[in-house]
Amino acid sequence: MNLGMSGKSVVVTGASRGIGLAVTRALVAEGANVVAVARGESAELSALAVHPVIADLTDPQAPATVVEAARSAFGRLDVLVNNVGAVRARVGGFASVTDDDWLQTFQINFFSAVRMTRAALAPMIAAGSGSIVTVGSVNAFLPDPLVIDYSAAKAALANFAKALSKEVGPAGVRVNTVSPGPVATDLWLAGDGVAATVAGHTGGDPDAVVKQAAGGSVTGRFTQPEEVADLVTFLAGDRAGNITGADFTIDGGLISTL
Repeated sequence: MNLGMSGKSVVVTGASRGIGLAVTRALVAEGANVVAVARGESAELSALAVHPVIADLTDPQAPATVVEAARSAFGRLDVLVNNVGAVRARVGGFASVTDDDWLQTFQINFFSAVRMTRAALAPMIAAGSGSIVTVGSVNAFLPDPLVIDYSAAKAALANFAKALSKEVGPAGVRVNTVSPGPVATDLWLAGDGVAATVAGHTGGDPDAVVKQAAGGSVTGRFTQPEEVADLVTFLAGDRAGNITGADFTIDGGLISTL
């Protein structure tokens, strides 16, 4: 299936690993011209035919630099994939989450996307077309005290995207979100990831934490980053031309309510 991505100019944030790296690979395979934004390089990203931009998106000035890089390299900006994000398991409970913790969580998980979207909208609206796909989380509507600040930030992100879709849709810009459940990336599986943090607090085994989390899904497993990437790529492309203001859950059946 031709997804209509060939020759498109695309910005992907958080592109050096995990979901962002998988999205970047999928878009390159579809013939897109990708500006891959990350705080640092990775061997996997360097192996791809992309235009890399090193940027910290918690810096309010960074999004304008990223958009300018895309327009300079490819002449326009057609698609923005807001993927950058981070989470820390709050094993000490709500009282352990400081004001600085809350601010840092919202900076990386919410304000980075707001600012990137603001910067990207001007050229999209001027062109009369564009697609913005934001990677959220099932925690936006499945609040979890273990990630209380992350859940709140992702809920704000989902609300923002839905509201914005109503404003910019008539200008030809589509805005959608993807909400993964647990994904097999470093966020969960690395030595400092959620599973290891929880296991360290409880005296358990990280593999057991992963198994328990996966068992909450109907499929009994984590989503693979490539599966999220396929969904993001479809939403970014022309085949999804009348889809906007929508959220797509990819969680192996974890969410059981309508």
